[in-house]
Amino acid sequence: MASIKVVLRRNMMKKDGTIPLALRISENYKTNYSWLGQYVLEKDWDSDKGFAKKSHPNYSRLNNFILKKLNEANNVYFATEESLTPKLAKRKLKGANGSRSFFELAYERIKGKYDSGVFSVAKSEISTLNNLEEFLNLKITSTKYQVVKDIRNRRLDRIRKSKNPDYNFIESINHFKNSKKLKFRDIDETFIGKYKNFCTVYLKQKPRTITNQLIFIRTLFNVAIKNGVIDKKYYPFADKKEKITIKSGNKIGLNREEIEKIENLELLDNSIIRHTQKVWLTSFYFAGIRISDVLKLKWTDFKDNRLYYTMNKNEKPVSLKIPIKAEAILNEYKKMKRFNKGYVFPFLSIADKNDAEDIFIKTRNATKLLNTNLKKIAKLCELEKPLTNHIARHSFGNLAGDSIHPLMLQKLYRHSDLKTTLNYQANFIHKDADDALDSVINF
Repeated sequence: MASIKVVLRRNMMKKDGTIPLALRISENYKTNYSWLGQYVLEKDWDSDKGFAKKSHPNYSRLNNFILKKLNEANNVYFATEESLTPKLAKRKLKGANGSRSFFELAYERIKGKYDSGVFSVAKSEISTLNNLEEFLNLKITSTKYQVVKDIRNRRLDRIRKSKNPDYNFIESINHFKNSKKLKFRDIDETFIGKYKNFCTVYLKQKPRTITNQLIFIRTLFNVAIKNGVIDKKYYPFADKKEKITIKSGNKIGLNREEIEKIENLELLDNSIIRHTQKVWLTSFYFAGIRISDVLKLKWTDFKDNRLYYTMNKNEKPVSLKIPIKAEAILNEYKKMKRFNKGYVFPFLSIADKNDAEDIFIKTRNATKLLNTNLKKIAKLCELEKPLTNHIARHSFGNLAGDSIHPLMLQKLYRHSDLKTTLNYQANFIHKDADDALDSVINF
């Protein structure tokens, strides 16, 4: 149980003999003080009751002020579902104005993701911080051409550094550890509007990419409010302020004929482009498993003619029957089993299995290589639609259409929410709309 009381801080006595009053919050041997801005003589203070004596010239008004502060403290500490420490309660009582650096709090969050091995999230969020830093350094007197050129050169420089054998991703995180460039209170509707425009004009980013960055900023704001870093009245995403809406573009998958072209494409054995073909088809055959998860498949993930694996994105366990076509690919790669260090496909055979960050980097590099080779496959198959890693998932959705029950699709897609499945599959269900159009036009 927390102890909240107003006390004299005798060690802070002023020359005139007056002593400052402080709100003391104590719990589990931890204590924090919040100054009240009031001073009294020791003779005018009742230490047992924690109130001014009648000998104080304004004892009635001072005691009412003290009572008000005690009520505020009790409301903050007890009228909340949060678990508060005395330090956090002190912050909330101060009515934080957001003077703490946004980058410092972001550093703490991203460092936590990195230490937990969630490298994909850490990398994505560091990219947002780099973009914010570019925005803050924007020189409006420079031409657009020069700004874009300078941003590109700095980005290329970061990429070159990341390819250095001695480079560690933690260096990118530590860059923001003590940065004071951006305060929470500076991030208001005007700031966000200008930042969105900067991302569009100078970074050439698409709406969804910008939205993802705003979600990250909003997440940091929520953490800051919870931790008493800034008062919720400064929240730029509340009420009629900045609204974050996730717009989904048209998802286009391949049809059966196009997939058959990929299946029937003859490529040189054991070539990178042939491995790319087999990885993509494996993803498609298992209902659009993410390519990063396909690359990490190990022979130990297959038991009793089923695939058992855990999704990297949401750590959901999945069990799927091995389709006949997928089995044919697995049989082909069994011949190379001893060369791939336990992995089905060869792309991670050179990764250090005991180094999660190295596996992440090798996986990321492999997905880039796959996308490059998929463009070549699309050209060889004379496909007019784009062919990327993620198109395997869209293609499964396209062929599933409305023939598979949404609950079953939810299971196959590994979605946490059925609404996500329905929204996703809506991209591939066209029959009702087509019939309605025909009924009006073809009369």
